[in-house]
Amino acid sequence: MADDVDQDALAAEWAASLEDEEQPPAPAGGKNADDAKNDDEALAAEWAAALAADEQANVKKDKEQATLAAQAKVMDFKDLTDEAKAPRQDSGRRELDFILDIPLDVSAELGRTRLLINELLQLGQGSVVELNKLAGEPLEVYVNGKMVARGEAVVINEKFGIRLTDIISPIERVKQLG
Repeated sequence: MADDVDQDALAAEWAASLEDEEQPPAPAGGKNADDAKNDDEALAAEWAAALAADEQANVKKDKEQATLAAQAKVMDFKDLTDEAKAPRQDSGRRELDFILDIPLDVSAELGRTRLLINELLQLGQGSVVELNKLAGEPLEVYVNGKMVARGEAVVINEKFGIRLTDIISPIERVKQLG
């Protein structure tokens, strides 16, 4: 029974809204039908002017594109593949000349150890410091702190030197950088 009452109320609301739609709307703010017609015409004129301006802008843009297309030239580039593959004649030497005078720090490492400050303070003349390398193991050669080679110690004219026995490969050097 309650459903019948709800449906009757809903039907009444629907009928009332349909009657409201059939009646012409009252002029807003006291305007009459002529004012509404003039507003619609003014709005239509604004839209027409905006569309005309947009169309003029599109025409102008198309003309500019046509002008630019007419000015464009097809470029023909020379094939430089053979020249790039050809060996360079002494140009590699000239390209490296500017870095040949850069000083580098080269050092050789006989071995390493780790000491406590107390142990370091107790060192004196004649003390022996044990290193992590065995006798006969190759020395390591460092350039600017990066290992580049291994070798053995030699004495030349009363000075120490290193005879290089192994140069580190470029791949290993790159791995050391990381």
